[in-house]
Amino acid sequence: MERPILQAVNITKVFPGVRALDGVSIDVYPGRVHAVVGENGAGKSTLMNILAGVLKPDSGQIYIDGQPVCFSSPKDAQQAGIAIIFQELSVIDVLSVAENIYLGREPLKAVGLIDRDKLNSMAASILARLDPGIKPDELVGNLRVAQQQIVEIARALSINARVIIMDEPTSALTAQETRALFDLIYDLKRQGVAIIYITHRMEELQELADDITVLRDGKRVATGPASEFTIQKLIQLMIGRDLEDSFKFVSRATKKLIFTAKNINLRDPQRHYKKIVDDVSFELHAGEVLGIFGLLGARRTELLETIFGLHPRFGSGDLCIDGRWFFPRCPREAIEAGLALAPEDRKGAGLVLEMSVCENTTLAVLDQFTRIGLINRKAEEEVTTGFVKRMGIKTPSIYQKVRNLSGGTQQKVVLAKWLSTKPKVLLLDEPTRGIDVNARREIYQLIGEFAASGMGIVLVSSDLPEVMVLSDRIMVMCEGRKTAEFSACEATAEKINGSSFTMSRFGIKNIAKRSRSLGDHR
Repeated sequence: MERPILQAVNITKVFPGVRALDGVSIDVYPGRVHAVVGENGAGKSTLMNILAGVLKPDSGQIYIDGQPVCFSSPKDAQQAGIAIIFQELSVIDVLSVAENIYLGREPLKAVGLIDRDKLNSMAASILARLDPGIKPDELVGNLRVAQQQIVEIARALSINARVIIMDEPTSALTAQETRALFDLIYDLKRQGVAIIYITHRMEELQELADDITVLRDGKRVATGPASEFTIQKLIQLMIGRDLEDSFKFVSRATKKLIFTAKNINLRDPQRHYKKIVDDVSFELHAGEVLGIFGLLGARRTELLETIFGLHPRFGSGDLCIDGRWFFPRCPREAIEAGLALAPEDRKGAGLVLEMSVCENTTLAVLDQFTRIGLINRKAEEEVTTGFVKRMGIKTPSIYQKVRNLSGGTQQKVVLAKWLSTKPKVLLLDEPTRGIDVNARREIYQLIGEFAASGMGIVLVSSDLPEVMVLSDRIMVMCEGRKTAEFSACEATAEKINGSSFTMSRFGIKNIAKRSRSLGDHR
C-alpha cells in the first residue's frame, strides 16, 4: 500500500473537565474511504475538527504526504488539501450555486467586479464531474438537501481537496439520494480522493468503508481494514461490551383515552387550496406509544407541528386532552393544555446551543422560577440536577454549554426541558436521529419510563425497526394522509412499507423493496 496522504499521530485535546482525545492516531490513504466510528462523545467530531483546522490539538502531530503541518485555521487545512462537509450544511441559501462554491475566491474583472461569466463557467466544469443537472446560477435555497450537499462537495473539489471529511452525510437523505451519494463517493475514490466518513449506520460501513477506526472515550481502540470487522465486533468495540439485540419494550398502554386528534389539516401557505396535512385523525391512550411511520414527504413533522400550534394561520382541527376540546393557536396554548414537542432539529429548534444544560432544561417553564423579574437560580439548579440524575445526562456540570455535549446527551436535555412542563402527551419527532447505538438504547428506556408514568407518546421515526419495537400501535402516513393503522401484533414490515406508498397519477403503484429484510421486530 502506498504512503498515507494524511496522518494524525498521538493527537490529544482537552476541554474543561473533559479529555476529548487521548493520543489518537489515524492513517488515511488516497482513493480509499476511511470510516471513523464511535458513540456520541467518543471524540469523532473533535478529531475531524482538528484535521480540518477548526481546532488546534494540545499535543500530537499532523502529516501531509509525510511532511509535518500545523493548522491555525480552516483556511490552512484547505490550502493543504483538506475539506470538511459538516452534518449541518454550511451553504448560503440566498447565494447562487457558483457563489457558494467560490465564496471568498470569486474571479474578478479588472475594475474589481465579480466576473459572473467566468464564475459560472468554473462552477459548471466542477459540477460536470458531480451532477450536471445543477445549474451554476441556481439559488442554493431552491435545491434539495442532497443537491446542497453536492454543492459542498463541489466547493471541496474547487480547492483541489485531496481529503474530504464527511460527517453523517446521509442523515437527511432519501434512499435514492443516498445511493447517488455513494456512487459519487466511488467516483471520487477513482479520482484518488481520500474520504474520511463518519456514520452511525452500520450498513453504510459494509458498503463503503475500506478502512475503519473505532474511537471510545477519546481513545483509539481499533483500526484496520474493514474486512476485519463484523457489525457485532464494531458495536462491542464502540461501547466496550456486547450490546445484546434484546431490548424488550413492555407495553404500558391502558384503556384510558387521554388524547384525541380529529380532522387535523394544514394548508399550504403558498397555495391555500392545497393541503399539506389532510384530515388526519387518531386517538391515544394513557401509557401508550403510537408510532407514526412514513417516507420522505409523508408530512409527519408537519402533523406534529400543527398539533403543537406552530402553524396557527394555516392549521385546523380539533384536539381533546382529558375531555377538554381545543385547538392551540401558539405553542404556549399547547403547553398549557398538556402537550410537549421534542422537535426533529434538536440543535436548531430544540436547544439554545450557547446556553447551559440548566438554562435549557428550565427554558419552557422559566416563569415558574421567576419572581418580580428575578430568576431563582437555586430552585432552577435543583430541578436540573434532578433531571440530570434521573435521565443519566452525561455532563461535567449543569453549567456546561449544550453545544459541547454529544448528540445523545443533547437529546436528553431536550427531553428534560419538555418533561419539566409535566406533559400529558409527548410528541417525539425523530428522537434518535444522529445518535449512536448505546445512546439510542438509553432513549428507548426513557420512552418506556415516560409511558409507565401514564404519559401518552406519539413517536415519529424514519427507522422502521425502531417504530416496530417501541410502538403499541403504528399509524402510517403518505403525502399528508393517514393510509393505515396497525396494532403491534398485526404490524409487519411488509404491511407498513406497502402502506407508505401511494398510487401515482399514472396509476402505477410504487412499492419499494428494501435491500435487507426488516422482519418482524416486535
